[in-house]
Amino acid sequence: MLSIDASAGAFLAALAERSLDFTQYVNVFTGSQNGGNDFPGVVRPFGMVKLGPDLLVPGTDSYSGYLPNGNFSGFSLMHEQGTGGAPKYGTVSQLPVVGVVPDPLSNLTVGRAVADQASVGYYKAQTTDNVTVELAASEHAGMYQYTFPKGVLGNILVDVSHVLPSFRGQGLGQNYEGGQIEVFPDGHYEGYGTYDNGWNRAPDWNIYFCGHFDTAPVSNKTYSGSDASGSVEQASGSASSDAGVTRVGSLFTFNSHQVVSRVGISWISTAQACQNVQNEIPPGTDLQSVVEDTKANWNNKVLSKITTTNTNETSLTLLYTSLYFMHLIPTNQTGENPGWTSNEPYWEDIFTFWDLFRCSTALMQVLQPDVYEEQIRSLIDIWRHEGYMPDARSSNYNGRTQGGSNADNILADAYVKGVRGAVDWQDGYRAMLKDAEVTPPNTNPDPMAPDSSTKEGRGALPDWKSLGYITPRFTRAVTRAVEYSCNDFGLYQVASSLGIQTDSEKYLNRSRNWRNHWNPNQQSLGFSGFVVPRDSNGFIDTDPLTDSGYWGDPYYEASSWAYSWASVHDMKHMIDLMGGPETVVNRLETMFTPGAGGGTGIIFDSTNEPMFNIPYLYNYVNRQDLSVLRSRNVAKTYNTGVAGLPGNSDAGAMQTWLLWNIIGLYPITGQTTFLIHSPWFESLTIDLGSGKTLKITSTGGDGNGDSSFYVQSLKVNGKTWNRNWLTWDDVFARGGTLEFVLGDAPAEWATGDLPPSPAS
Repeated sequence: MLSIDASAGAFLAALAERSLDFTQYVNVFTGSQNGGNDFPGVVRPFGMVKLGPDLLVPGTDSYSGYLPNGNFSGFSLMHEQGTGGAPKYGTVSQLPVVGVVPDPLSNLTVGRAVADQASVGYYKAQTTDNVTVELAASEHAGMYQYTFPKGVLGNILVDVSHVLPSFRGQGLGQNYEGGQIEVFPDGHYEGYGTYDNGWNRAPDWNIYFCGHFDTAPVSNKTYSGSDASGSVEQASGSASSDAGVTRVGSLFTFNSHQVVSRVGISWISTAQACQNVQNEIPPGTDLQSVVEDTKANWNNKVLSKITTTNTNETSLTLLYTSLYFMHLIPTNQTGENPGWTSNEPYWEDIFTFWDLFRCSTALMQVLQPDVYEEQIRSLIDIWRHEGYMPDARSSNYNGRTQGGSNADNILADAYVKGVRGAVDWQDGYRAMLKDAEVTPPNTNPDPMAPDSSTKEGRGALPDWKSLGYITPRFTRAVTRAVEYSCNDFGLYQVASSLGIQTDSEKYLNRSRNWRNHWNPNQQSLGFSGFVVPRDSNGFIDTDPLTDSGYWGDPYYEASSWAYSWASVHDMKHMIDLMGGPETVVNRLETMFTPGAGGGTGIIFDSTNEPMFNIPYLYNYVNRQDLSVLRSRNVAKTYNTGVAGLPGNSDAGAMQTWLLWNIIGLYPITGQTTFLIHSPWFESLTIDLGSGKTLKITSTGGDGNGDSSFYVQSLKVNGKTWNRNWLTWDDVFARGGTLEFVLGDAPAEWATGDLPPSPAS
């Protein structure tokens, strides 16, 4: 019998062991509905395989494959995470079907019997045929475990033509262009599919696969055919199709109660796909062992990067679920690059930097410094071989650029924060110069914006370089202007550090060109001065409350109320143009006032990235307390439910915004500046790598960020701090400490210099 002390010790030890499994706090269904589009399937950090269900509801786009309703059209190994626009992938698919299947290639679907279940590394679904499907995955291979009803024939359809469809009618639907499948005498199969399009308008791309069943089928039939004419059995056990003409697939029939399928994929060859599955999920592998390996990957590589003494289940779930979803893409495709041979890392599924540059890439550098260096090197290598860095990239193809060439911002941010290692910064700067000086050819005009290339680079450069502003002959003119200004500021930062004085002066001046779109007479709600469209005749009037648009409009996915704040590198001048600090405070407050813009809502829109910085801009006018209040009110609208995100996750962009709010800092991209607001927890520690940590503590608050969150005083590395901002070198470069004292009312603690405004 254990003594009381021994029992307590055993309990505490068990509690400590349990606490190391941070995956218990990840809800993979958070944000999977209501437009969040989170991917709830199985995946390892940055894994190439993202295995999950594909649900079909006619008229509804399934961006990550998952929907809460509809029928299963397959369980496929490739998906994106949290994106909008149009679906991508849904390729290399299997579908379990019971009984006789007369026409396998007729767009078969099966119903869902009960709600799916999932946790980190494990997914379970049940069809209306009473088939249980369990899924697990490694980096380049997936594992299916099927449990069929006893006494019936169970079939598994491998349909090469399967993709996620799009119903938006914008010409972005994916197409199956052809493929091949061959079943070998030992029962395993190999093949490839060719596909095109999707949101990034990619031309033909191939994905190769290699599959094994650990139970021998009683029969197998390989088919080719079309949706209209049905299927024709191929006696040879193999089938191939001409591009865009016929579909191919294979139906494996079993009389076993349980069947395990292991499938590897590769962008290179079927041989590499076979090697991937052999290396990662060899014969005899137990599904639970793959699940446990995946959980260990997430715990060791990602979730343990931030630890806290907080015990609130909701807050812990928000913290670790957000960490999880920001690490699904981009994809680490090193060794799987079909485009060129290189010793450099290769990362893709960048979806998109327009979403990520504001705060996500900065957090990636903090949490994953080695990975982030690889991602920077990969961007530069893409420029070496394809001519431009991407703003978006998927299926090994750049496109679509929504605004600026925002890889420039990311390289600048990495450079000023000390990323060196194996990065060739001479080439990195050349890649940035290409964006800044060479207009990309418009060889495949985008039907939604045919005026200039949306594939890469800056399509509106002709106006930008010759006029210093962008006329309406180019779509998204105002969005591009403010983003090109930020891009040019990035070039200024790197040129200055590299000692290229002529370029430094040139791009600093160009970074101020957003001012050429500033109409001091444009009014809205009693405020004067907004960025507006303009041409050679002058400014063009707009309604800042209603001018938000899309690809063909002056403002992309946000209004001039939002874009007028975009040029944070030039904040001091912006504040002067707006009428000074007091007016700026009133203008910001108006954005958070219910009904200010009509109806009962507010102007501030937490669902889209152009608004991300806005709650924190009070720091620039010495109202740090309002940055705390407004950002915290927004952050607390996030929740752990299926509709827990305010908008598309956008590759984890929403989640990283929330993580910065929990931490109590906010990054200003392209600068070393971090704006200080207020942390949620009494204690939080960030592992910075190389033995360094940032420890953040707070006293006087409620320990969960719900109340008493105003900063009363702050010590940085043990010294009293009187600025509402700090730099990378202060707490990240070598590690550090932040000690907050919080209270329930604002205090005048930040009496030092305001955040820098380098372009002013």
